[in-house]
Amino acid sequence: MGVEGSAGTWELGDLTVNRVGFGAMRLTGRAPFALDDVPSERARSIGVLRAAVELGVNHIDTAAFYFSALRSANELINSALAPYPDDLVITTKVGPGRDPSGEWLWATPEQLRGQVEENLRQLGRDHLDVVNLRTKGTGSIAEHFGALSELRDAGLVRHLGISNVTPGHLDEALAIAPVVCVQNRYGIGASPEENAFLRVCGERGVAFVPFFAIAGEGREAGTGGADSMEVRKVAQAHGVTEAQVRLAWTLHQGPHVLAIPGTGDPAHLAENVAAGALGFSAAELALLDAVTP
Repeated sequence: MGVEGSAGTWELGDLTVNRVGFGAMRLTGRAPFALDDVPSERARSIGVLRAAVELGVNHIDTAAFYFSALRSANELINSALAPYPDDLVITTKVGPGRDPSGEWLWATPEQLRGQVEENLRQLGRDHLDVVNLRTKGTGSIAEHFGALSELRDAGLVRHLGISNVTPGHLDEALAIAPVVCVQNRYGIGASPEENAFLRVCGERGVAFVPFFAIAGEGREAGTGGADSMEVRKVAQAHGVTEAQVRLAWTLHQGPHVLAIPGTGDPAHLAENVAAGALGFSAAELALLDAVTP
């Protein structure tokens, strides 16, 4: 195992994961979801996945809708890692979907089973470790989450999570079935409301899994714009990249915070894993905590 374990572990239900995981979105190309994008190099993407596992990553986040013109993240994971290591936890998402031409759609509660089965087929598994219900961010999720709870009872899904949600959504979901994780956008410069929700998850024993922690406002396009003076100062003091500081800062927000940075670059993969061992002084944390969007 590499330095992965230095960030500690967390329990997703009865599944133990190292806190630095891997997000599969960027495996398919430089511009995820763009069907006219230059596709990723297949052998390189497979190599990154295998290297991640060798470095100790045992939590991979993916989705059936992670595909570009020639690449599917789930297919790459299957090709690279099957038969899967016993301790590997694969988390996927349902709710959004894409037709073969790449057009987006949102599943009805009745269509969620088909999305779960699509992930099962692509990954070559008979059950999914964790399925997150990705929401539009507003409105009740009870009917959709209830449908996933039934799939959990049927054995197709082991654990459930929710993504792009509010504290009210978490309350709604917990009234139906256990929730092992919340995936929300989060990073340096988070609002007081976002910080409060992260703390609520910790109090309830629910993992908080930030997305776009490194990309920030760049979102799917990746990092964009200059980092703040505070982030650059801390990075220079430690001899690391600004991206590593951003990633490590999220891990310092609580033992229940997991990281799922994504990359198709072997060098960036090594940096992301190494960020799990990056420590900050109290003064550095205060400096980073004070950064505003």
